[in-house]
Amino acid sequence: MSAVLEPTSRVEGMGAILFDKGVAFRVWAPHADAVAVIGDFNDWKNDLPMQSEGNGYWYAESSEASVGDEYKFVIANGEQRIERIDPYAREVTNSVGNAVVHDPEFDWDQDDFQIANHNELVIYELHVGTFNRSTPDVPGQFSDAIERLPHLRKLGVNAVEIMPVAEFAGDFSWGYNPAHIFAIEQAYGGPRAFKEFVKAAHAAGIAVIMDVVYNHFGPSDLDLWQFDGWSENGKGGIYFYNDDRSNTPWGDTRPDYGRDEVRRFIHDNAMMWLNEYRVDGLRYDMTAYIRKVDVVAPSDIPEGWSLMQWINGDVAAKFPGKLLVAEDLQSDSYLTRQIDEGGAGFSAQWDANFVHPIRDVVQQIEDSDRNMETVRNAITFRYNHDAFERVIYSESHDEIANGKSRVPEEITPGHADSRFAQKRSVLAAGLVMTAPGIPMLMQGQELLEDGWFDDGDPLDWDRAKDFKGIADVYRDLIALRLNSQGTTRGLTGQHVNVHHVNNADKLIAFHRWMDGGDGDDVVVVVNFADQARDNYEVGFPSTGDWILRFNSDRKSYSEDFAGHETHKVAAKASSRDGYPATAALSIGNYAVQIYSKDRGQASATAERTM
Repeated sequence: MSAVLEPTSRVEGMGAILFDKGVAFRVWAPHADAVAVIGDFNDWKNDLPMQSEGNGYWYAESSEASVGDEYKFVIANGEQRIERIDPYAREVTNSVGNAVVHDPEFDWDQDDFQIANHNELVIYELHVGTFNRSTPDVPGQFSDAIERLPHLRKLGVNAVEIMPVAEFAGDFSWGYNPAHIFAIEQAYGGPRAFKEFVKAAHAAGIAVIMDVVYNHFGPSDLDLWQFDGWSENGKGGIYFYNDDRSNTPWGDTRPDYGRDEVRRFIHDNAMMWLNEYRVDGLRYDMTAYIRKVDVVAPSDIPEGWSLMQWINGDVAAKFPGKLLVAEDLQSDSYLTRQIDEGGAGFSAQWDANFVHPIRDVVQQIEDSDRNMETVRNAITFRYNHDAFERVIYSESHDEIANGKSRVPEEITPGHADSRFAQKRSVLAAGLVMTAPGIPMLMQGQELLEDGWFDDGDPLDWDRAKDFKGIADVYRDLIALRLNSQGTTRGLTGQHVNVHHVNNADKLIAFHRWMDGGDGDDVVVVVNFADQARDNYEVGFPSTGDWILRFNSDRKSYSEDFAGHETHKVAAKASSRDGYPATAALSIGNYAVQIYSKDRGQASATAERTM
């Protein structure tokens, strides 16, 4: 083994690092007897030996290597001679190819984008490979996705959550099988193309939230597996647990969160997305399997919890305002508690307490099976008394695959464009946009996409014309959710009171507000029955004229809708539902209505209680 050299003169960093004399290389391989670098710059001959720096790290410099050169590490362990792709490679030729010396420099121009406040976000989940495909049988690329940004801007969303784009096996994937977590999928265009996408999204006023996978790696095309030739129990070696903690639903590939070098590897990756790609937040895939061995028979992994705390704490300190989202689905409020309170420090978490009951209610065949108390509980649930510590949705990649379909498809299988499918899927969307929480849409919801999510099946953009009215539903709901006209500020506020629950007739009404008053107070009425109602009385927070800002039954949205509505209602001084005023309204079957007042009206105002 080479003599240990003093690291003081070395270039800092891991992987291939550009510096003024060429390229430096550093790799962690603690069980190696020797390590070398081969690549284009030395005709793929083993003539650039690396020197041990101690603690399992190996280092070399080359004045001949340059940007664009392909390379690999060659590791000697006893009789083994192993060629490995650089774990820190920012670019690879493909998941089983070579690492590429990458120049991280990029002209961000005037990009100083700041993500909106968390109570003013509307997220759109996007899969690059299927969002917009320009070439048949080839996955969509970042450049294709850029072409559809005007659609998203017109729709009104101000954040996209990108399903994972770290290099994965093959060209078609959901992205949750990362082979190289620092490299960007070449089938999508590679690292520079992703930076172009982020820059274009920011120019369109849209934040980019990166989906990251730290609960497992691979399981296929995984060069990290037994990386330096060492392993125990036939397991994965230095990057993985080598006991029963390695087991996950996606393979035997859970990282070893207790090993300092692996913790640094994952921490460095999280920081890379924020530093080098300027993303505006991270969404962690299934954190339950970072903090537990198994959620069915839970066994805690304390070092997994502390790793999330370390990363999230550093993100909060270095990148204040970034959104950190956990997909955990176990209703654990500690995920979104502050780190100094023992929490994991996430901003929000995907909320199973919303998506599952709401999907169930709108998908029931018989009206009698819809329970309004279930809807009330879904609307009012929150973590740590903060409405915006949850992300609420009716469709996500998980909810529209693996045996489940899009909401319209679930309502009337094979006829996702039926009247029932249109009306009741819009009910779900209306609740997503009016209930307290950070709302999220799945790509294609606004197109009334049918079937289920498939990484080989792109969105059908012809549906944007066929169902223009449904897209208008989402656009109008988003505009109200973001208080674009200054009349629905309450939809960005913490407060909600589900004050009217009629389980017999299947109607509910709830009041949203931030500080209260005209232009702030919002009343949402939802009819879950296939029967229109006229002169239906509901309590209102104050007397005066309440303007109908949204009615999902408008015929302009669909020829199948009835147009049943009252354009405005006069709330009179008569107590109902715990409020001092009552208004009689007309509402169509399976319809959502949103009311608010113009600013400056004189009225009697209710006392508000949570």
